[in-house]
Amino acid sequence: MTVRIQTADFDVGAEIAALRRNNPKVGAVASFIGVVRDVNEGNAVAEMTLEHYPGMTEKAIEEIVRQARTRWNVLDSLVIHRVGTLRPMDQIVLVVITSEHRGDAFAACEFIMDYLKTRAPFWKKEQTGQGTRWVEARGTDDIAAERWRLKG
Repeated sequence: MTVRIQTADFDVGAEIAALRRNNPKVGAVASFIGVVRDVNEGNAVAEMTLEHYPGMTEKAIEEIVRQARTRWNVLDSLVIHRVGTLRPMDQIVLVVITSEHRGDAFAACEFIMDYLKTRAPFWKKEQTGQGTRWVEARGTDDIAAERWRLKG
């Protein structure tokens, strides 16, 4: 299990190759890449700044990954989340799961992303034509995360 919080961009292909290297048990790799959009809530977004609490953020994400590993057969995992100032089309987050089977890989990847959106201590501030604003949590993200609790 690897969790990294960083300002630098990441190479998706290199990260996935490194995660599955030398493990013949890997039969499935599922991944998610989050990207900065140019519009949010009807306003053009020039840039977004992500803030976090170092140490606390990594521990929260590690706990999310541990929960996924108790629910599904996960061989390995990688979560990279960027912080700092990002612009539209920049990569924000990468979640990669390796497993023996696709169902476990897909479910664990989606579970981790749903919980990253609702439980990881990040704060997002957008710069728009109307000024700077903090991004509020979306109700749809809470609903997505809640379904995992209901599934036991």
